[in-house]
Amino acid sequence: MSIHNSYFNRNNTIVFSADTNTGRNPIVELYYGNGGVKIPVGYSRFIFDLDLTELKQKISDGTISKTCIDNVKHTLRMINTSSFNRDFLNTKTSEEKERATSFDLILWRIPYEDYNQTLPQNWDEGVGYDFSDVDSTPGDRNYSIRPSNWFQRETISKWEQDGIYNNENTGIFNFSDLYIVGSQHFEFGNEDLEIDMTSEIEAILDGSFENPVGWGISFLPQLENLTGNTTSYYVGFFSRHTQTFYEPRLETVYDDLIQDDRNTFSLGKTNKLYLYTYEDGNFVNLDDLPLVTIADQTGTPIPGLINLQSCQRTNGVYEITIPALLGYHTPCIFTDTWSNIKLNNFSLPNVVNEFVIKPLQSSLQFGTTTNDPSIYGFDFFGIKQDEKILNTDVRKVGVIIKKAYTKNQQLPKVEAYYRVYVREGQTEVQVQDWTMLNRTPNEYYLIFDTRDKIPNEYYIDLKVISSGEVNTYKRTIKFQIVNKK
Repeated sequence: MSIHNSYFNRNNTIVFSADTNTGRNPIVELYYGNGGVKIPVGYSRFIFDLDLTELKQKISDGTISKTCIDNVKHTLRMINTSSFNRDFLNTKTSEEKERATSFDLILWRIPYEDYNQTLPQNWDEGVGYDFSDVDSTPGDRNYSIRPSNWFQRETISKWEQDGIYNNENTGIFNFSDLYIVGSQHFEFGNEDLEIDMTSEIEAILDGSFENPVGWGISFLPQLENLTGNTTSYYVGFFSRHTQTFYEPRLETVYDDLIQDDRNTFSLGKTNKLYLYTYEDGNFVNLDDLPLVTIADQTGTPIPGLINLQSCQRTNGVYEITIPALLGYHTPCIFTDTWSNIKLNNFSLPNVVNEFVIKPLQSSLQFGTTTNDPSIYGFDFFGIKQDEKILNTDVRKVGVIIKKAYTKNQQLPKVEAYYRVYVREGQTEVQVQDWTMLNRTPNEYYLIFDTRDKIPNEYYIDLKVISSGEVNTYKRTIKFQIVNKK
């Protein structure tokens, strides 16, 4: 499994019945209720838009492919500003706002004008920072009433409905008309926001949802319309203008795992074989999915394994799953013939590969005692220790796994995982959870795409499972991602 991050290209918090703009504020302040002079009265709503350019490119070039298994998941993630310290629970902010608990937030589409897909309500982020004009200094640049705000989406364009929708269902565009993408319940108020947007994003990618202009997050109308409150109830998230690592994002998780059994093909077990296609050393996608025929040691095609449909695992990599083979004397040499190979409308010759079927016993061990867990050593290539990498690079990181204290005894089939994280003091902030290393006939490797990573110092841990024991090797690789100037 791999992860791609898509980030916001604009965001803003709009305040009930106010022309205040807070587009540059590093904190999203969602609140409801009433307060004192310095606390805005009413409630607020957050709007944002996503830059899906790189995600669409990865789908176009086959890096993200759904032909093997369609399990791509898109999740909106925003970090709660109170998530780092439980001491913030049931306290007030510096502006005397109570930290909200026991509430729901909803995620909704910014609607079209007159319900017409050809009339999107385009909007601008704005240049404001402060939620109220508390600085009477002339020329204060932190407070702005330029759009977007509660009333205006652009300088000469208003929202069809003030605040985008009416929460009492008495306006031009009402809450009952909203397309709700998802919701989340917050028990304590310090939870991070995690809402599934898979159906929504897939609709954009397949063209069934055209001209999106963004989404909004708000409290339910029942909370927005509460009266009689003597204070405001608040929840905060980091916005796209945060100076921390916690920039909000859309996380896309997709399955591009390669587990090639060509060198470890075993009788009586399901195995996978792959075809890797290159042009001038770079992965290239074929026009159509290849067909695969498996032939036995006599060259005779095996019934049921003729012209099998392959699938595309990722850019330039095609996969076929072979069901368990039984009844053959092993070891023996079989062939896999890949046909229907077309590139740029040219038909290319079939590709014939060989693989050795090994007896099932080769992967089994029997005895009267338990095995001692193995200790492993690792070598790497593709990223140097403490290297500074531009955030325009895509690196293939090769991992050589061998028995510890040996120089050349490499292991052909090991259950090995990696994870990626950054450090904030003593806290490890996860970037990618434990993920299996890709395994090919000649190497283990992972692909690290820096283009969707925030500049920071990164660490990679490795984990190997052996004899029921899980061994984690900490901070095996350390490197920095830096901005390209």
